[in-house]
Amino acid sequence: MLTQPFADAIAEAEKVITGAKHIQDEQDLIEGYDYLAGSIQASLMLAWAYERDFPYFVQSTGPYTKMGLDNPDALYFHSYIRDDAEYVVTGKRGSTTDLSFQVLNGDYSPVDVPDSLAAFDDRRIDIDSHGEFEVRFGPGPAGPNYFTLAPGSAMLVVREVYSDWDSERRGRIRIRREDTTGTAPPPRTMDTLTKRYGVAGKILLSRLRTFLAFPEWFYLNQPVNTMNEPRSTPGGLATQFSSAGHFELAEDRAMIITVPRSEAPYQGIQLGSGWYISTDYINHQTSLTAEQARTDPDGKIRFVLAERDPGLANWLELTGHARGYVQIRWQRLSRDLGPEDGPQVEVVGFDELPKRLPHYERSRVTQQEWRERIAARQAAVHDRMLG
Repeated sequence: MLTQPFADAIAEAEKVITGAKHIQDEQDLIEGYDYLAGSIQASLMLAWAYERDFPYFVQSTGPYTKMGLDNPDALYFHSYIRDDAEYVVTGKRGSTTDLSFQVLNGDYSPVDVPDSLAAFDDRRIDIDSHGEFEVRFGPGPAGPNYFTLAPGSAMLVVREVYSDWDSERRGRIRIRREDTTGTAPPPRTMDTLTKRYGVAGKILLSRLRTFLAFPEWFYLNQPVNTMNEPRSTPGGLATQFSSAGHFELAEDRAMIITVPRSEAPYQGIQLGSGWYISTDYINHQTSLTAEQARTDPDGKIRFVLAERDPGLANWLELTGHARGYVQIRWQRLSRDLGPEDGPQVEVVGFDELPKRLPHYERSRVTQQEWRERIAARQAAVHDRMLG
């Protein structure tokens, strides 16, 4: 059977899921199978998108195809490329807070993080008065709106990042290879399809194994219920810093994360499950940007991680996850961040929150206000997915 390699990969992937070290209860396993479903969808999509001569942008991850502690505030796109060809990227700048480009020399694997060969945001390109732009990537010398592809360049990644979900709108972007524009690819053959099903299986297994190993590289070597100082994001963008950690909280405990409201155009926090993916950010408040959060009069934002509802605007819902990951990102930075820009973490009894939060009363929200917040999230994400 032509599809047998992919079927075998799915069977092996199920073993990866059921054998994951962090599984402790049925909820973990249910989420694992849901993660597997999204990964199967994504793997087929990505295998068919491997078109370096007739490229197009594909959404790398999304609400239903999650991976790699995906940022709820970001749209991720990528296209496969050759380092000896010239590609033309055209588009229209939306109103999102950040638009960035990154060239990688491969894909993530269970033993390696791909090198970032180039990374920059839209401040490095010329955009006309109507928001239109054209950027070229190729082997030629660098110049205005032309970026040289280093040897080994294999993937172009584009990110759009929202700070205000309600008012910001995504842009438009497309890619073409200069010397194949106006021509057609050769017809597909049975050999082509056989290879693609095989590639899809390899993508599936690599995707699962890689991001189950990822936390051990970057997170689990630090004490639980702590976050590191802001640092340049591993394998990430030149203008992005992050602070991360892993938590473990009983139902009668809460974590207070206090961080200065940054001058960075984008600052956001999110939670992740043991599968190293975002938790449900559509129907629950499991992430907040600085725009969405309530800032206290002293210029600091105080987030509260808890299973129980504390009735606070900056509550991040654990949604049944007693253990998981937490990460803060700063993007579009114009300076490096230091320890003073990072978070302070405190674990307290849930009932102690009124005494431990200096601006507790002004942080409260009613149940109706909370429902309105969730309704706005649901609408914003669905609008974003439809463009």
